[in-house]
Formats: sequence, C-alpha cells, structure tokens
Amino acid sequence: MTATAPAGRSPARYSRWQLLAYGLPGLPLAGLGVPLFIFLPAFYAQNRGLSLEAVGFALLLARLWDAVSDPLIGLLSDRITTRFGRRKPWLFAGAPITCVAIYMLFVPPEGAGILHLFGWSALLYLGWTMVQLPYTAWGAELTGDYHERSRITAYREGMLVLGTLVAAGMPAIVSAAGGGEETSTVLTVLALFLVIALPAAITIAARFMPERPKPATPIHIRLDWRAGTALLLRNKPFLRLILAYLLNGLANGFAATLFVLFVDKGLGLPGETDILLLVYFLAGILGVPVWLAVSRRAGKHRTWIAAMLANSAIFALVPLLGPGDYLAFLAICIGTGACLGADLVLPPSMQADVVDVDTADGGGSRAGLYFALWGMATKLALALAVGIAFPVLDAAGFQAGGSNDADALLTLSLLYGVAPVILKLTAILIMRGFPITAERQADLQRKITANIQPITVRR
Repeated sequence: MTATAPAGRSPARYSRWQLLAYGLPGLPLAGLGVPLFIFLPAFYAQNRGLSLEAVGFALLLARLWDAVSDPLIGLLSDRITTRFGRRKPWLFAGAPITCVAIYMLFVPPEGAGILHLFGWSALLYLGWTMVQLPYTAWGAELTGDYHERSRITAYREGMLVLGTLVAAGMPAIVSAAGGGEETSTVLTVLALFLVIALPAAITIAARFMPERPKPATPIHIRLDWRAGTALLLRNKPFLRLILAYLLNGLANGFAATLFVLFVDKGLGLPGETDILLLVYFLAGILGVPVWLAVSRRAGKHRTWIAAMLANSAIFALVPLLGPGDYLAFLAICIGTGACLGADLVLPPSMQADVVDVDTADGGGSRAGLYFALWGMATKLALALAVGIAFPVLDAAGFQAGGSNDADALLTLSLLYGVAPVILKLTAILIMRGFPITAERQADLQRKITANIQPITVRR
C-alpha cells in the first residue's frame, strides 16, 4: 500500500496494521465520551451541588452550539485541500482545543458552577467536532466497497468500545492503585490519560493511513448551495437513515445517561456499577465480528433491524427488576451489550453508502457535510436524553444524592427501560425496506466512476 491511492480507486482490502492505525484515535475519543455522558452529569449534580435540571439544561444548551459548528466544519473540511490532505489537518487543529477543555471540565476548580460547566462543555464540543467529524469522513472515503466499509468501521468502532472499556474500568483501576473511589479522582486520571493519548493516536493514524485524494468533479456539475441543499433533501435513503439513527441514538442516550443512577438508586447496587459497565462494553466488542458476519449474508440494514429487535426484547425486562436484582441485570447487560456491536458498526457504514447517492447524483465529494449532519444527530440525541430525562426526574421529585419514594423510582425505571424500547421500535419501522443493498451500492459506485472526469473543475 502506497501513501496515496488514485481518486475513485482504493485497495481491495487494507492491511490490519493500517486499519489499527486508523482506528487508534477512536480509543481516546471513546474515553472522552464515557465520562462526559455517564460520569460527568452525576458528578456535577452530586459533588458540585447543581440541580439535575440545571445540569441537563447546561449540557443541552452547549450541544445546541454544534448546530452551528458541525455543518461549518463539515463544509470547510470538504472544500479546503492542503498538501497534507483535507481531513488530517483538522484532527491536528482540534486536538489541543479538546485537550484543554477536557482538563478544565473534568478537573474543575473550587466554586465551579453552571457557567463553568456550560462554557467548557461548549468549547469541548467544538474541539471534539474538529477531530471526530473529519475523522469519520476520512474513513468513509477510504473505499467504495460495500463490505470493506463495514470492516474499516469495525476497526474504528472496536477501538471506540475498547476506549469505553478503559474509561468505564478507570474507577476500578484507580481504586486498585490506591487512589480511592472518589469520582473526582477518577475524572482527574481520565483527563491526564486523554490529553496524552489523543494527540499521540492522531499522529500514528496520520502517519500510517493515507487519505484518498478528492475525486475530480463531474464536469457538467456546478453546484451552488441552493442546488446542493435541494439535492441533499432529495436523498431519501439519507433522510430515512438519519431519522432512524437519531431515534436509536436517543434510545441509547437515555440508557447511557441514566445507567449510573439506575444501578445506584433503582437496583441499590452502587458498588457494582463499574463491573456492569465493563461487562456491557466487553460484550459489545465480542459482538462486532458476529454482526459483521451476519451483515455479509443478510445486508446491513436487515442486520441492524435484527439487533434493535433483540435489544428491545431484552431491555423490556428492565422495569420488572427491583432492588438487589444483580444477576438479572447482569444478564441484561450481556445481552444488550452484544447488540451494541451492531449499533456501533452498521449505521456508520450505511452512512457512507448514502453519501454515494449524493455523489452519484452530482453532489460532488461531500462526506464532511453528511457526517456533520450525522454528528449533529448523535449529539442532539445525547443532549435530548439529558435535557429530557433529568428535568422529568426532577419534576418527579427524584434526588440524585438522597433517598427516593416509589413514584420517583418508577419514573427512573420507565425512562431507563421503557423509553428506549419505544424509540428503537420506531427506528425499526423506518428502516424496513431500506433501499441501499450491496447490489444497489455497487451500481452507485459504477455511476460515480463513469461520471468522474480526469480534470478538476473549479466550482
């Protein structure tokens, strides 16, 4: 494999070492996600004395900033080409912003309140977008092959799950090392790990995995923003996929946001949170090759539907649990964790496929814009989960740092166990009969190759 590949072409298969190098930044990026959505909301509510409603509002407001930053960065990363590529420079520019914001958010000074949480969250989301968005667009552009895209995604998402395991297991690691079990200590260690690991991983990925050059634009296309927007809105597979992705992301967001509170207050097992998280994400890693194998036979969207159905059937048992039901919840964590592998690998691979619809219809090379919109959907889903769940719990009289009555615990159980099932079943209905199969995607690639001219036209 050489440092570059011709536009419109890619290797039949990248080497494992190349894919490991490409996937490596996923590890610290996932290590950032776990504390941000699982540990941090509860930390600011329980240790900093902020109300659940205030924490939820601050994080939701910070996420809304992405409505501006995501499409802007997506468009710029599509249009700006340097001698180092289109995507890689953004990763190097976003890393220092992300690292500074991580430390300030995870290791807040005394007296840090709601403005500190909002301000540094907003800056963190900006830096994160500058890294995550071009990183995923880079992966989508590495190949035009239907199944190789799933393989590339599997390495990246596998590293994401591994990073999640590291972050989820950090409380146990810190405790075993004699650092105690305080959340503040765990967040400090995680912050130090991330500010070292993220720049190092980006450097390795940039060194060993090439970018495919931007393909030449079909010579007859001169796309202004109005025409580009109209073309995007006519991309029906994209609209279906992003809506299902948003609903499934909201379902997963409820589960992630409320996991610590449910184990602590709903099951009365605060000491088991770490091991349950480890089991859940380990099952996710082990499930990835299984879902990949199934998708090669059944197709990506059918396999994703099957995984969401299985997840819903298992998660529907959550409201039946009560205090002390450790083994039953452990089994649920194993089952839903195994389904997580499909959520991680298949939707991002399908995202690259629906970009082909846009490219084949004359949209040019706009993976950055599309992945910006998917990034917004991901972040909106997680923000809505916090912005909805915490105020509802607050209205029900739920106390994160105290005791709760039966009504408050029932509200927690319904939000954690029932809401995700309803959302996933709705996503399944949307994805039924999804039109982009392996055969259809191969046709799109042939059309793209036929339209590309050997010169680049100024647009």
